[in-house]
Amino acid sequence: MARDPKKRSAARRAKEQEQMQEADEMVEDEMQNEELDEDPNAMNEDPAPQAMQVWQPGMGEDDEELECDPSAYNCLHTFRLEWPCLTFEFLRDSLGAERTAWPHTVLLVAGTQAAQPKDNTLALVRLSAVNQTYKAPKPNGEESGSESESSESEDEDNEPSGRRRARVKAGKNGPVMHLRRVAHPQGGVNKVRSCPQAPQIVASSSDSASVQVWDLSQPLDALSAQTAESAGENASAPPARLTPLQMFKHADEGWALAWSPLVHGRLLSGDCAGKIQLWEPSEGGKWGVGQSAFQAPAGSGFSDNPSVEDLQWSPSETTVFASCSADQTVRIWDSRLPPGPALTVRAHKTDVNVLSWSSLTACMLASGSDDGSFRIWDLRSFKADGFVAGFTYHKKPITSIEWSPFESPMLATCSADNQMAVWDLSVERDTEEEAEVLASAETPSAAAPAEGDLPAQLLFVHQGQNDLKEMHWHPHIPGMCATTAADSFNLLRPSNL
Repeated sequence: MARDPKKRSAARRAKEQEQMQEADEMVEDEMQNEELDEDPNAMNEDPAPQAMQVWQPGMGEDDEELECDPSAYNCLHTFRLEWPCLTFEFLRDSLGAERTAWPHTVLLVAGTQAAQPKDNTLALVRLSAVNQTYKAPKPNGEESGSESESSESEDEDNEPSGRRRARVKAGKNGPVMHLRRVAHPQGGVNKVRSCPQAPQIVASSSDSASVQVWDLSQPLDALSAQTAESAGENASAPPARLTPLQMFKHADEGWALAWSPLVHGRLLSGDCAGKIQLWEPSEGGKWGVGQSAFQAPAGSGFSDNPSVEDLQWSPSETTVFASCSADQTVRIWDSRLPPGPALTVRAHKTDVNVLSWSSLTACMLASGSDDGSFRIWDLRSFKADGFVAGFTYHKKPITSIEWSPFESPMLATCSADNQMAVWDLSVERDTEEEAEVLASAETPSAAAPAEGDLPAQLLFVHQGQNDLKEMHWHPHIPGMCATTAADSFNLLRPSNL
């Protein structure tokens, strides 16, 4: 890694967890003793229910309901739009580069998957008054716990047609959702991405194989002008109809879309036919695209499916980018040397779905696969089976992967198993300290790592959404992230980050 982070020991975390559990048991015993002193007949009452168990993968039945521990989150908010969204992205703003003070305001753009192509939209969302949903108890015990959330029934959100009311499920202190929509008649939105140098410029790829570039300045200005009192006024208003700045039709639909972090307006788009188009900005707000396509030679992959699944630009070299494909490969390209790749590596044994190129450590690339595994690659020694780290925690396909913009060893993964996991690759197993913990533990079996135990690098697991698709870190708020799924969005900040 680029820096030498302070290593955290899995054994130390196990010891701390054991100490916290012992403290909780002492508190429960004291409370029970006080109740017995007050009520001598309490001994004859039914025993108290068992304490909650901490969930781990493989525990319980598949249909067992899990209860969220609010203390695991600094904030957790749920909101939804009228149609499900496969894709979204936070928009960069001018409210502060690295802000930590509550409450927060966040901006994002999302693309819908409506029942009819004509009903699809690009949704611009501003969440203001984003407050903490859990505050640690004060030393004097005066205030603790989580803010109560709305108890509206999920059934009330659904109309017979499948359309939902756009709303936010919030505590008493926010957040407030402001919404503006732009018609997307090209069809369902497979991917949406915002230009990092000009966030109002947004690219979208559709299920009709077209890629559009939009200028969303007007609806964004209107969104910024909304007050808390007028937040709901435009939720059901007809979407604005804008003409794309430019449109290009691929041979097939695609999901791969990436703006260059170094060159203003440079864009890549890929499709299921295995072709990659380079969009070069030109004068007059237009792009040169379609003159030639990047494409791997036939038979250079390890399956018959050449589909380009994801694209990532290098954070340090203006002409270099990476692709991953359903033919099990990750490829490195140079835009000056079309049409073939500079390097091809068989990265996984199944489809490679997603990529993330670290903005903090430019030699590190992460890939996620259909078999639930993800791998970390050092591009200074990029070769088959040359990954520097690999994990098989998820049980279903990886649908999203992203490095943290603030912590170089940290990244997050999303999977079709409906889990979002946060990882810290700086953590290493310390066998000597584990031995010390085992020697000092009153119940050694409880402290001993079980066979097939959770990876030491796993920091946090988020659940509760159905058909999880994408996650992103907020570019300006450390530790804040969001996920989208078929049923909702979640905006969250884990308490241990």
